Amino acid sequence: MDITSPVFGIFLALGIGVLVGVGTFTFYYGEGHSYFRDDPEVCANCHIMQPQYDSWINSSHSHVATCNDCHTPKGTIPKYISKADNGFRHAWAFTMDNFYEPIQIIPRNERVLKQRCIDCHGDFLHQTVPTVEDAQCVTCHANVGHALTR
Repeated sequence: MDITSPVFGIFLALGIGVLVGVGTFTFYYGEGHSYFRDDPEVCANCHIMQPQYDSWINSSHSHVATCNDCHTPKGTIPKYISKADNGFRHAWAFTMDNFYEPIQIIPRNERVLKQRCIDCHGDFLHQTVPTVEDAQCVTCHANVGHALTR
């Protein structure tokens, strides 16, 4: 088929329309708009995250940090890139029924989490570990952000 033909243009427009339509429906049905907020209850939209939300409520950080404070990078653009990436991966995994239960953190998100611990507690860490990079926060403090989940 010649890419300059009107038939190709019609098929291309239909294909793009279907992708945009399915994407819009999925975003709406999955309450994607709610993830732009900084409300921890949003993280429990999905049943698999309910134990993490419940444990966060009982944790020492529930009054000082939200999900985004610990699980997304600093800065508006990196934060929303991370949220979009995680949202897509979660949507794909749940749609394809291809995920671990209980949910597991991936290495990239574990690095973000560690950096966010350092952002808040770096001054204290300098007194307790040779270098901040050596800190393995959740080794000793597994129940800080999510009480009784590990």
